Amino acid sequence: MATQTTNSDKKNIENEHSHKSIIEFYKTVREFSHTLAKPLEIEDYVVQSMPDVSPTKWHLAHTSWFFETFVLSKALPSYKSPNPQYAYLFNSYYVQAGERHLRPKRGLISRPTVEETYSYRNHVDESMLHFMENAGDKEWAELASVIEIGIHHEQQHQELIVTDIKHVLSENPLYPKYLSKKTNGKASDGHRELKWVGYNEGIFNIGNHGNGFGYDNEYPNHKVYLNPYKLGSRLITNAEYIEFIQDGGYKTPEIWLSEGWATVETNKWEAPLYWQKQNDEWMQFTLTGLREIEPDEPVTHVSYFEADAYARWAGYRLPTEAEWEVAASNIPIEGNFVDNLNFHPISMNKTANSNHPKQMFGDVWEWTQSSYSSYPGYKTPPGALGEYNGKFMCNQMVLRGGSCATSKSHIRKTYRNFFPTDARWQFMGIRLAKDGN
Repeated sequence: MATQTTNSDKKNIENEHSHKSIIEFYKTVREFSHTLAKPLEIEDYVVQSMPDVSPTKWHLAHTSWFFETFVLSKALPSYKSPNPQYAYLFNSYYVQAGERHLRPKRGLISRPTVEETYSYRNHVDESMLHFMENAGDKEWAELASVIEIGIHHEQQHQELIVTDIKHVLSENPLYPKYLSKKTNGKASDGHRELKWVGYNEGIFNIGNHGNGFGYDNEYPNHKVYLNPYKLGSRLITNAEYIEFIQDGGYKTPEIWLSEGWATVETNKWEAPLYWQKQNDEWMQFTLTGLREIEPDEPVTHVSYFEADAYARWAGYRLPTEAEWEVAASNIPIEGNFVDNLNFHPISMNKTANSNHPKQMFGDVWEWTQSSYSSYPGYKTPPGALGEYNGKFMCNQMVLRGGSCATSKSHIRKTYRNFFPTDARWQFMGIRLAKDGN
């Protein structure tokens, strides 16, 4: 005789499925951090090449501190950290969570050792898995969302592991390789003409609807009005950016914002980060070593100032984040993510769908002209986790779409990344926009 499944039964099954999914997600993400660190030598783990870069060892410890501080200390009253001072060493910017070691001095922390750091991670993992596998409904309901934030937080730091170690290795005159493999960056079908994809004016909804995970800065979903606009059909390539350089792009103050021009003069910028000329040929440092620039790959490691200057030079502009999100709304999230282990942008796929802008996800974070600020109705979450995004809503610009260092499971169409206008060490690139349809 068939039994009837009640709504309560269905809800319990869904909760159990969600519970198991988060546990598996936790395991997968924690292991991937180890995968990213595996190619490193012990000496690589501890170097800090500039204040914005953190040593790999610090990332591995900090992401464990996050679970220790925001989950285990609440879930397991008997939990003890291997070393109470880790709370001081591996806090980042959570003022409400306690005192912090100075960020520019993270490279001076030779102890705990790399081996002790991995032991710390194992200690946290054992306690986390014990709690998650045995948590009752009430305990799980109280902490499941925090665990999910912690997992996505670790994915953010995985991206930083990749970009930070690239900066570290680039400072070595030997140009050591993170991996020996060369990315499949060379286009098989040659250069593709930049075309335009048009969008009509109208009122649109942007922001997270709440179906699935989202950071607080993606909420609330709200309406925006957009005039008719067009987006470039693909990302700007190295070859196109070289034309900008050859035309005096870095020597023409009138196409730069005032602060951008001052930054160019102060830092003596002449090309994107990691570019250099050898025997009149442009070379770039990659995680597979120093190599010739591939003309059809997306240009990367450019600041907002450079992206904006290029757009002005070309006679166009950068898109707003609302324009980008509306354009992305009907495009599947496919692209060159860190899961592909290329660790570098690749040339556009010849099979890319021609009905939508291409390369919208992965490869490079796309600068927008939108300042990073709160959406209408945004409220900062309570407690230390409320410091996660809201307090940075000043003097930063929004980027969209993810990069070759981003996990595919981490990106969303509503995801709002943000960086200062002069930042270049992330995989940042350019998509053009223009008014009218």
